[in-house]
Amino acid sequence: MKKIAKILTVCLTLILCVGCFASCGGDSAGASSDAAKTLKIGIIQYMSHPSLDNCYNGIVAALDESGINYTVDHQTGSSASADSDCTGFAQNMVSKNYDMIIAIATPAAQAAYAATDGTDIPVIFCAVSDPEAAKLVESNDRPGDKCTGTSDVLDLEAQVNLIQAMQPDVKTIGILYTSSEANSVTNLNNFKAVCQKRGLTVEANAVQSGSDIPAAAELLASKVDCINNFTDNNVVNNLSVVLAAADKYNIPVYGSEVEQVKNGCLASVSIDYVSLGKVTGQMAVDVLGGADASTMAVKTISDATPVVNSDVLNNLGMTMPADYNNAETVTTNK
Repeated sequence: MKKIAKILTVCLTLILCVGCFASCGGDSAGASSDAAKTLKIGIIQYMSHPSLDNCYNGIVAALDESGINYTVDHQTGSSASADSDCTGFAQNMVSKNYDMIIAIATPAAQAAYAATDGTDIPVIFCAVSDPEAAKLVESNDRPGDKCTGTSDVLDLEAQVNLIQAMQPDVKTIGILYTSSEANSVTNLNNFKAVCQKRGLTVEANAVQSGSDIPAAAELLASKVDCINNFTDNNVVNNLSVVLAAADKYNIPVYGSEVEQVKNGCLASVSIDYVSLGKVTGQMAVDVLGGADASTMAVKTISDATPVVNSDVLNNLGMTMPADYNNAETVTTNK
């Protein structure tokens, strides 16, 4: 009996050891699985044009450089139905419980923020000029919710300096903007304030969609000395129409970043949208790693470079101002 009892004790000990080993092994596998989890990231791009495409490229570059395991569902709105497209994209991503949504441009960010209401899915936005006006954050310094990102706020003082250097006799500057884009309304108000201090008149024409732009651009070009473009997505997507109207009246169009200048604008104090995208992507990585989006301040980039299109400069019979001899020069995309 003692021998049998001893055998049973040994067997019980072995069983307990195997159970403990299996349990420990299971915990280890779970930890490894968590560490290797593939994150599902949705990226909503309001529409496709060079500025926003550059944002996307910068975001993906930052995600790749971070070394995180992730898959991206990249959705882009069409120019004809971008607002409703973005709403649908966001709702679909929420229904699939994505780990994060990154939204490029103000309307895309607003769609993502609305769709994630009541969920734990964070939203990181890119290229939103005025996040407070767009009601994406309580304040730029302390967003207050699971939504933060980067702002492409324009240096409008520098832009007007450029315009006046290029056209010393300029009196009236035209602005074409989409009234439903919060960033454009903010930029317009700030631009008017800058121009008012300098005795310049701003003639602004509002549009609702791309179909409004041909007539609005033609009317605007007929009564101004030049046209200045913001980061208005609707207008940028129809830049060729604006340029054609300006060409008819032999006036320049000023852009807000280098891609617009490459596509035919005369000049710009240019934002680097690839760099802005990289900053956005790094913010996304930080939040996925545990940082609190509600306390992460909205970020901007300070690097703004004067860029001049030498082809357009020559076609208009203008010369490079001495103060901008060191500006970056580009030629028109063929």
